[in-house]
Amino acid sequence: RSMLPPKSMISAAMPKILVGISVSMLIVAAVFGVLNSVRVKGLHLDLANAIAARDAAEHGRMAQAKEFKSRQTKIPGTSAKSADAESKAAKVEADLAKVQKEKADLQTRLEANQAEIASLQKRAEEVGSKPAEANPGAPSTVELQAELDDARRQRDGAEREKVFLSETIRKAQERSTQLEEEKKRRAAAGKIGVRGAVLAVNQAYNFVVLSLGGRQGVEPNSEMLVVRDGTLIGKIRISSVEPATAIGDIVTSSLARGVQVQPGDIVIYAGTNS
Repeated sequence: RSMLPPKSMISAAMPKILVGISVSMLIVAAVFGVLNSVRVKGLHLDLANAIAARDAAEHGRMAQAKEFKSRQTKIPGTSAKSADAESKAAKVEADLAKVQKEKADLQTRLEANQAEIASLQKRAEEVGSKPAEANPGAPSTVELQAELDDARRQRDGAEREKVFLSETIRKAQERSTQLEEEKKRRAAAGKIGVRGAVLAVNQAYNFVVLSLGGRQGVEPNSEMLVVRDGTLIGKIRISSVEPATAIGDIVTSSLARGVQVQPGDIVIYAGTNS
């Protein structure tokens, strides 16, 4: 006897099987639909967060730039001191050029004076050695003596002028040397007072990133004064320098208790500690 179920039983069970398969597929589709919906919502949320973070960063950057400009204008005497320093440097340059020109003119006069002295000396010697002529039309001894005395007076006057010119040249040289030294001092001190801002602060490792570097004359081991709202709050010592930025260590001993260096604080170049 055959053990297979009768065809009538299979036919009767087939609709139930198909319904079960359909329900299972619908459940699976619903699950995938829910998962996709959650994933899409997550992507939308991530996108919204990214846009919000970008906008916040942009607003923060603009606010920091605005605050930097505001703080910079609050530093007393910034523009006036800079203009005064430039004016003094220009005056030193002009004075130096003037003194050097005067020195050159005096040197030219001195050389001409020395040539005149030599000429007068030669003339005096010629007059002194010229014998009195028996010819009635020739100069007499008295006339020759007068001519000799005149030549000697002119020579003595030229000698005095030579002494005066030499002394004037010496003073001009001293003045020129002083102006050269002052020019060098100003060139060395020209970097002092250069201003920038704190771009970032790492409190964990106690260092900052600054908005000025080698192009502004910043050097390693130099000091920066940190200013906030026109008040000195601390110091930074430069550890490394790039063309447009620099990294410096915060001198913690220079900070008041509870005060921390913040992005946007003004920094002023104070010079090199050698």
